[in-house]
Amino acid sequence: MNEVSLPNNKMAYRPVGRLLLTMALPTMASMIVQAMYNIVDSIFIARIGEEALTAVSLAFPIQMLMISAGTGTAVGVNSLLSRRLGEKRRQDAELVAGNSLFLAFSLWTVFAIIGLVFVEPFFGIFTDNTAIAPLGIAYTRICTIASLGIFGQIISERIMQATGDTVRPMLVQLTGAIINLILDPLLIFGLAGFPKLGVTGAALATVIGQWIAMSIGFIMLKRHQEHVSIKLHNIKPNWPIIKEIYKVGLPSIIMQSIGSVMTVGMNKILIAFSATAVSVFGVYFKLQSFVFMPVFGITLAMIPIVGFNFGARNPQRIAKAVKTAALMAFTIMSAGLLMFQLLPEFLLSLFDASADMYQLGIRALRIISLHFPLAAIAIMFSSSFQAIGKGMYSLILSLVRQLVFLLPSAYILAQIDGLNAIWFAFIISEVVSVSMATMMFINVYRKKIKPLSAHQGDISQIKSVQ
Repeated sequence: MNEVSLPNNKMAYRPVGRLLLTMALPTMASMIVQAMYNIVDSIFIARIGEEALTAVSLAFPIQMLMISAGTGTAVGVNSLLSRRLGEKRRQDAELVAGNSLFLAFSLWTVFAIIGLVFVEPFFGIFTDNTAIAPLGIAYTRICTIASLGIFGQIISERIMQATGDTVRPMLVQLTGAIINLILDPLLIFGLAGFPKLGVTGAALATVIGQWIAMSIGFIMLKRHQEHVSIKLHNIKPNWPIIKEIYKVGLPSIIMQSIGSVMTVGMNKILIAFSATAVSVFGVYFKLQSFVFMPVFGITLAMIPIVGFNFGARNPQRIAKAVKTAALMAFTIMSAGLLMFQLLPEFLLSLFDASADMYQLGIRALRIISLHFPLAAIAIMFSSSFQAIGKGMYSLILSLVRQLVFLLPSAYILAQIDGLNAIWFAFIISEVVSVSMATMMFINVYRKKIKPLSAHQGDISQIKSVQ
């Protein structure tokens, strides 16, 4: 039997707008700090030299792949765990949590092997420059071989978020980011008696922050078990549960990994023009995280709310959550658009930009940022699909946006009008993406969400399913 009493969960009864805001604000705060870390980390690296910045920019796709695997798995965990809690199936929810920790360890094993075997051939695809390749190889190997910290941190945060807790995950992420920010200048430049390690120091600062954050996350999971308890006997593979996790998680991994493939493709197109063009694209990715990270914080708050109420068969709360989240995201993205339009020179100056970087970067930032408000809508619809177990829809959107339209458009525009035309590809692909996302959401709402009202009952009367 799977009948276990659960305490009342705020995702079932609190006003949706207030609930989303209170859950999103801590997550957004931690995401903003994470974005600041991404930017400051690159600012420090840029002080070493443009070669170091290019090396880390070329390493970025592997970091994206690693983060994609972790966050994609965590999305599957978050979606399934919140649905099981909405259905009042606590024992199954605890099995999901236990299996997620097993998956974190498995992902670390895979990426440690990648770091040992495949990093050097990867850099050989782009450059044989002895001032760039060795820096990138050293940086990437440390980040991959010591990657257990990032996977454990992500999974522990998502387990807590799935129960409606966003404060403790915020503290976990803030701790890791702040430690990273403190260690960066100490290890990169050799301050306060620390060794001067350059790019290697940046990598060490990253993994040390991740390991400390992971440790704090596990301690919090152990001490606070109102909705889900972490039990050792559940930390072993349960293949039906893993299958359910990756029913949503695998499309999410592929979807986010597509971003890594896109970055590799864009770097390959850009490096044909100059290494500076690659650096500009790398700088853009760091800067745009300051806009996108808070939006992703909103999605992390929205997914458990939508998933819980999908399990509890409450379509009104689902619709309200998606609408409110989309409005919040649109507001943030519009502010980001204004920042990129009005302050591109200042943003580039943070990275000790050369004259060439200014010339390329000002135009690039102003053009690419035009797609921000459209991206807000597409991201929210895509996340709502993940929350109700329709991760394949999100995958299709990502494939269309980044591979079917973005890369081919960038390549064609580069052939027609050179480097400055490439950036318009982002706008073209986003127009297609938001159009598809809107049509898909209308279809899903009519067929999967709205019919739930015919079976809706008092949430307190829902019986557990065996």
